[in-house]
Amino acid sequence: MEFIDYYKILELDKTATQAEIKKAYRKLARKFHPDVNPNDKTAQEKFQRINEANEVLGDPEKRKKYDQYGKDWEHADAFEEAKRNQRSSTANRNSSYTNYSGQEDFSDFFESMFGSGGFGGGAGRRATQFKGQDLNATLKQNLLDILEDQKQTLDLGNKKIRITIPAGVEDGQTIKIAGYGGEGVNGGPKGDLYLTFEIYNNTDFQRVGNDLYKNESISLYDAVLGNSIEINTLTGKVKLKIKPETQNDTKVKLKGKGMPVYKKKGVFGDLYITYKIAIPTQLSQKEKELFKQLSELR
Repeated sequence: MEFIDYYKILELDKTATQAEIKKAYRKLARKFHPDVNPNDKTAQEKFQRINEANEVLGDPEKRKKYDQYGKDWEHADAFEEAKRNQRSSTANRNSSYTNYSGQEDFSDFFESMFGSGGFGGGAGRRATQFKGQDLNATLKQNLLDILEDQKQTLDLGNKKIRITIPAGVEDGQTIKIAGYGGEGVNGGPKGDLYLTFEIYNNTDFQRVGNDLYKNESISLYDAVLGNSIEINTLTGKVKLKIKPETQNDTKVKLKGKGMPVYKKKGVFGDLYITYKIAIPTQLSQKEKELFKQLSELR
């Protein structure tokens, strides 16, 4: 088997750190991925080599074996076991095992110990399977669009998929749709689709998690005397009773009038209303006199 320099494939030195290996792999995998280079066999072969190199060098244990045994790294355990067994034999006590170190060729040794079909049955190296590339997409929605579950068709360029968007998804939330990414290599599984939501708040409500907040202007007279008013929620109007002598910035909670809770059917957050008392302006002379009388009574 021909020696393959995995460090060279990833364009790295042997002193590269694990972080540098990971960074190099991601960069090259994006560059040579089959989805980016359709119908380019050279790029596909390069991509396979890159994945193979990362599989070995990205695993510290495999990398250690590769650094010591080169192309025969996969048989390192068997070699060590055979070497221990042979050392225990008196007849072979003086055998020159020290010759098998560093980047030496171990193939002859393996064949002498196990035969040419000892590893892989002489059928050649089996092509390694790799998972396909994960895809990322962004979906923009209005706040009112996510009050209920909805079905939507996504156009991924080369195909369209039909998905159900759960009610209550949040801005910036990412969900995984398994098996809708790029095709696998050598029969490997497909990648996944990661869908990130951008939720545009096209309402007067402020969303914090599953709860909603809104300021509601009320008249001075309603605040002092009390009254029933109608306010808007995301699901329609509701009647609200203002208590007499309500103070500015008083907050009331409407239970269950907030956002639907993600993937919890029938469960909702709450709506918090903060009263903002509107001071009357452009008072008539008579109104001013009445306010003066009130102030004198106090």
